[in-house]
Order: sequence, then C-alpha cells, then structure tokens
Amino acid sequence: MTDIDGTPAAPAADQGTTTIRVEGDAPYDVLVGRDLAGEIPALLHAQTKKILVVHPPTLGRKAGELRQRLLDAGYEVLIAEVPDAEDAKRVEVAAFCWQILGQADFTRTDAVLGLGGGAITDLAGFVAATWLRGVQLVSVPTTVLGMVDASVGGKTGINTAEGKNLVGVFHAPAGVLVDLDLLDTLGKNEILAGFAEIVKAGFIAEPEILDIVEASVDRATDPSTPEFRRVVELSIALKARVVGEDFTEQGLREILNYGHTLGHAIEHAERYQWRHGAAVSVGMVFAAELGRLTGRLSDDIVDRHRRILESLTLPTTYPLGRWNTLLATMQRDKKARAGMLRFIVLDDLARPTVLQGPDQSLLFAAYQEIGS
Repeated sequence: MTDIDGTPAAPAADQGTTTIRVEGDAPYDVLVGRDLAGEIPALLHAQTKKILVVHPPTLGRKAGELRQRLLDAGYEVLIAEVPDAEDAKRVEVAAFCWQILGQADFTRTDAVLGLGGGAITDLAGFVAATWLRGVQLVSVPTTVLGMVDASVGGKTGINTAEGKNLVGVFHAPAGVLVDLDLLDTLGKNEILAGFAEIVKAGFIAEPEILDIVEASVDRATDPSTPEFRRVVELSIALKARVVGEDFTEQGLREILNYGHTLGHAIEHAERYQWRHGAAVSVGMVFAAELGRLTGRLSDDIVDRHRRILESLTLPTTYPLGRWNTLLATMQRDKKARAGMLRFIVLDDLARPTVLQGPDQSLLFAAYQEIGS
C-alpha cells in the first residue's frame, strides 16, 4: 500500500492500493486500486449495522454484488435505486431515500453508500448529511469524473429549477473507494468526458498531467495503463490538498472552480443534457480567454487549452446567441458574491487567481472568442 501526502510518486507496474489522505476537521482516506469492496468495513464505525446502497438503474448488477459482499460481512443492507445522472439530484429523490432510512430505523451510527457517477455520490452525500443531521457516507464512484472530483471534498447537493447544486451541505465522507475495476466496462466517451476535470487540475496546479496527455492521449485515457492511474492520482491528491486546507470554500478551494462558472451555466441552459465535463471544457477555454484579455495569460497557454481539450474530443465552443441566457444564470450562481461575478483565471500555468466583478463588455469579448 502506498501512502500519499501531497503528490504521488511515479507510477509502478503493480501499484497495489494507494491511500490519499484528506486532512481537516474530519479526515478520511481515498483509496485507489482494484477490488476494493473488502475495505468498506474498515471505513465504518464498529457499531454500524445498516447500510443503504444508493445506485442508478444501470448499476443494478454491481449493486447486487456489493450488497452480497456487505451481507457476508455481517451488515443489514438496503437498496435504493434512483434515476441516473442529474435526474437523481432532485429533492423528490432525496425524500425517497429519507423514507427508506426512516422506515428501516437507521441510526447515526449507520451508513449511506453512493455507488455511481458524480450525480449519485452528490445525492447520497446530501441524504447522508441531512438524515439525523449527519450519518456516515461511503462513496464508491464509478466514473472518471466521480473519482477525481465529485466524490472527493465533502460537497453534497441537489439541483433546483434555478440552477445546479444550489441546495447542499458540506459533509465529509467516512472514505472514498476509487476502484479502477469499475471503469473496465465504461464507454470511451464517458472516460473522455471525465478528463475535463483532470485537465483542469493540470492547468491550475499539476502541469505533469498536461505533459502526460500530450505525450499520448490513448495511454492517458486507458484505465489499464500506469499513465491513466498517474493522472487520476495527481488529480485526487491535488483536490485532497486543497479541500484539506479549505473545506468550506472560503479561499483556496475556489481555484477548483476553474471553468465552472460558465460551465454550470451551460449545463443549466442545456437542461443538464450535456455531460459536466463537456460544459467545463468550454468554461475553461472561456476562462483562458478572460485571462488573455486581461493581460495575464499568453496566447500559447490559451492555445494549449484548446489543443489538449480537442485532442480529448471535448467541445471548446458554444453558440454566440446564447450569451444573455448564460450571463443571467451566472449572476445567480452560488459562486457570485454580493451580486458580483467571480471567475478563476490563470496568471500563468499553475498560477490560478480570482477575477472579481469583471465588466460585462470584457466577459462578452471573451465569449466571442469561443462563440460558434
């Protein structure tokens, strides 16, 4: 087993299980490896008796297999099948889960386990955070996006008609299992969509990620390679460092929003039919253009954004005619403060900073650079 405090070591042929520690008031571990279900009991209280497994319909078989392993370990296991993707992140779905917990007499020493992509772990986290003011949560992400982003950091949330993740709670999990076996049947498009968050980590703090992707997109995006595991672990370790210092997003953690202000507005405009990674990809190019127009960022680094994201077949443009809609949504975004928009931009590679209250003419000029 490899322990990580900061940046993981170079990849080895057989890495076993890597432990990435997330510090803070309620520290926990992110385990990266294969066949990790047997690690769940060690993450939970000794008094834990009941576990609710929350999963989408597409993972019914895997949820059943996990349930059996937990039954064999001596737990009482209930199953909550919920809608897939963003359709899961509704208050009606959370209420369905609360009903199961209530009818089964779950106590504060019992646990909720989220098995699925980022939307499912967001929902499961919100349910765990709000039931009895907080029960244990174990996240088992099954997508690249979930592994490197949504399941790490303690943000939970559901959507409303007004926007994404506007209702939520910070709630640290008991642990996160990044089981690479779960990616073996994942479609290539899903893997590539998850790489937007990995590339984001490269631009804001870990340029090695960008070098690996540029050296070979095929190897970087193949879950069986050490290159893939390396970029995943670098991304998780970055997030672990940041959220360990700033759990409730009062300062440093804001850098993780690179590309997300416009990205979330695009998701809302598309009624969440766009993958999160696709929207964030466009948002990063927009943020890069903002950096360039404010004299912070060179043309070369802006071009590198486009080149890397397009090599991953991620979008880098959005229709010009949608600007007014996007601007209105951004102004309601939870990242705005006192009605003032805030964007994470780069002063240089791996040098993120905050651009606060930019003039709307500047924003529109940057948007014209990505408009199609």
